[in-house]
Amino acid sequence: MKQETALKLMKAGENIFLTGSAGAGKTYTLNQYINYLKVRKVPVAITASTGIAATHMNGMTIHTWAGIGIKDSLSDDDLKRMKERKYLKDHLQNAQVLIIDEISMLHAKQLNLVNQVLKYFKESDDAFGGIQVIAAGDFFQLPPVGKNDEQNRDKFCFMSNAWVEAKFRVCYLTEQHRQDDSALNDILNAIRAQHLLPEHIAALQSTQQQDIGSNFTRLYTHNLDVDQINAKHLNAIAGEQHQFNAVLDGNDKLVETLKSSVRAPEALLLKKHAKVMFVKNNFDLGYINGSLGEVIAFEEDDSFGILPKVRLSDGSELLVEPETWSVDNDAGKTLASLQQVPLRLAWAITVHKSQGMTLEAAEINLSQTFEMGQGYVALSRLKSLQGLRLLGFNQQALALDRLALKADHRFQELSAEAEQHFAEQDLTTQHDAFIRHCGGTLNSTEISRNEKKLSRQGNKANYATATLDETRALFEAGYDIQDIATERGLTPATIINHLGRLHREQSLDITVASPGDEIVEQVRKIYKRLLKRDDPAHFNEDGSIKLRPIVEMTQPKMAYDQVRLALLFVE
Repeated sequence: MKQETALKLMKAGENIFLTGSAGAGKTYTLNQYINYLKVRKVPVAITASTGIAATHMNGMTIHTWAGIGIKDSLSDDDLKRMKERKYLKDHLQNAQVLIIDEISMLHAKQLNLVNQVLKYFKESDDAFGGIQVIAAGDFFQLPPVGKNDEQNRDKFCFMSNAWVEAKFRVCYLTEQHRQDDSALNDILNAIRAQHLLPEHIAALQSTQQQDIGSNFTRLYTHNLDVDQINAKHLNAIAGEQHQFNAVLDGNDKLVETLKSSVRAPEALLLKKHAKVMFVKNNFDLGYINGSLGEVIAFEEDDSFGILPKVRLSDGSELLVEPETWSVDNDAGKTLASLQQVPLRLAWAITVHKSQGMTLEAAEINLSQTFEMGQGYVALSRLKSLQGLRLLGFNQQALALDRLALKADHRFQELSAEAEQHFAEQDLTTQHDAFIRHCGGTLNSTEISRNEKKLSRQGNKANYATATLDETRALFEAGYDIQDIATERGLTPATIINHLGRLHREQSLDITVASPGDEIVEQVRKIYKRLLKRDDPAHFNEDGSIKLRPIVEMTQPKMAYDQVRLALLFVE
């Protein structure tokens, strides 16, 4: 199917399964539709099955958005508690369109849960509460993570009750937009058809000694290989090494479960210039599971001691505080917890973590492939064979799941039928009816104005900006800092940082949050005194002043957050 036909069907309000080979333009088509909805003021939720995939859509994971976390089931009490969470209630009730990218990695049980949650919040027995769902992905990518005894038949979400209820219209994109050369595209299509020829194998083997430059990514199937490569690169860096140890608490068996499931190492070793990957979502601070960056400094923190400062791939910088992973009972009581800086080394990454990426060059080793689809995922990250150095592959590396093959064949048939039926049809009436149904606007002047605004923003809906807007809304509604922190599940320090950014970047009047003239004046005098001393020990590497020396000079001694807030009225 052509992209224009797929967009035409999306605009008509049907539930859509958008699929096709890697590089067929699924993400581009989704973004076209998202922009169409935004300029018409239709509330759209942008999600993905994994953190790394969510970065490409400027969205969040479906697990976070729907509030399902890692649960396999939800009781009535669970749903009632979820409805008491204001932000969860607001966005679930307001959404008119739900986008789920990389649907192949979402377990059937989890899609059923999303269906259950939306029915409850929308108070409707219709599939997904009656809102439009656009599921995008390719079931030749990696299957969902499941229990040891589960077959792919139990995991693939196209086998779920929710999928059947949704009656997805299949849009199978057939044009190729990623691969620069036909050689790689031919190989990928041969893998999809499970009809690899000797010349395809020879072409892959010929890349083993290929020069792909110095700036490339290493992809391996196993964490052990990745860990060894990362340790080697860390040891090659001169400079002081800092170790961050996880803080473990609670039931011993549950703690062991956390240690095996959390991607942050129990003992994290870092140096300046280390390449790192975030292993937890924190939309409020601007990173998610899979965000890549580089350690640029280490700074003293009043609460946690030394912490790493990381520059992310988008150029933003942040001091990375420890995060907490926990196992809670139904009453919300924590039974076990693990606190650690949410980073791991990232000179090499697993094929699993590469899903959704587009790479210019990669060194790939598939000789220990253990799961069908891993080879296809790894190779389809690249634009051309010229960017590939394939160190080896085993017999399973280029195999695909039989159920996925059978389903893909049927998806192609259904899509071809839809293309033939709808390609020449005018669906404008249905398009307008759907926008009205969603409460959007059809006013051409307003749409044009919104298009210009979106264009100025570079079409980037940044999750960090979105969370600032949430803090601003509560602040302007009269909430104090502690109440905003409680409402949002954040620390007061984070809310104070939000207010500082809102004041600098959006000229928000924060006068009402002032800790008082006496406190501000005392902090101002100490601040100026420290500036005159020009002692490097009092400053962070970025030139900002540390809180500790100010706190220790206050009389009577102030709290750190008090000083942090006062500095907003000093600097």
